[in-house]
Amino acid sequence: MTAIKHSVVETRGFRAHVAEAGSGPTLLLLHGWPEFWATWEPMFERLADRYRLIAPDFRGFGESGNPDKGRTDQAGPDVLADDIAALMTALGIATAGFVGHDVGAYVMQRLAINHPDRAAGLFFFNCGTHGVGARWRDPRQINEIWYQTFHQMPFASELVGANRDACRAYFRHFLTHWSYAKDAFDGVLERWVDNFLRPGNLQGGFNWYVSQNAGRLAVMAGTAPKPPRIRQPARVFWGRHDPVLRSDWIEFVPDYFEDVEASIAEDAGHFVHYETPDPAAAEIDRFFRRIGYK
Repeated sequence: MTAIKHSVVETRGFRAHVAEAGSGPTLLLLHGWPEFWATWEPMFERLADRYRLIAPDFRGFGESGNPDKGRTDQAGPDVLADDIAALMTALGIATAGFVGHDVGAYVMQRLAINHPDRAAGLFFFNCGTHGVGARWRDPRQINEIWYQTFHQMPFASELVGANRDACRAYFRHFLTHWSYAKDAFDGVLERWVDNFLRPGNLQGGFNWYVSQNAGRLAVMAGTAPKPPRIRQPARVFWGRHDPVLRSDWIEFVPDYFEDVEASIAEDAGHFVHYETPDPAAAEIDRFFRRIGYK
């Protein structure tokens, strides 16, 4: 069993929780929703013998604090990217490799643009981009993105957190429906419920959707400006069966990266790193070795 060290770093007005394991070149692992640092445990087990792995909880997630205690729109990708850059400074890390998915994938894109010298390479599990555009509201997609609107409602965290059974039912839905391997999270479901029942964590996660709404609607409407192409070397490994970030959207990836390799994880859904950890870890290692990150 890989030894995991936990620490707390004061930065940007809140206490950032960090889980760390291993030694070697540093990789920062950035989680999505509905997740927290523990989503990276399968990668800790498989990569800690070669890399220093650091998995922070974003503000309002996991065991991190939050400078905004209630509903706020100050938790979007630019804010979270600035948080990660500040965390790196506090930890004495000038440059690192990045691995992320879902929320983390959006944050990595903004970090690569806003703090280009911080990222040596970028590995994405699935990677929604500006290029998805109006496809977010395709008829087949509408029933998949209802939660993005629901999470903005002022009563959402009260309803989901009304009791443990309600919270469990809510997160079981996403962890099961978004996975191709339907039993991937069976053994850890209660840990996920414990995490999101921590005071402030439901709203902390929902604040991502409050913060993203204006940008999301602009992308759908075609009025959002196209971001600059990301110049750091990148790798996208996209779960074939992801129902919310659809794998056919991989076709837009080359429009947003100057140097990218993109392929499909045939036996995975949304949580490639958790559903198929062996090939996920192997691809991470192969990518960072290929770009000479050490």
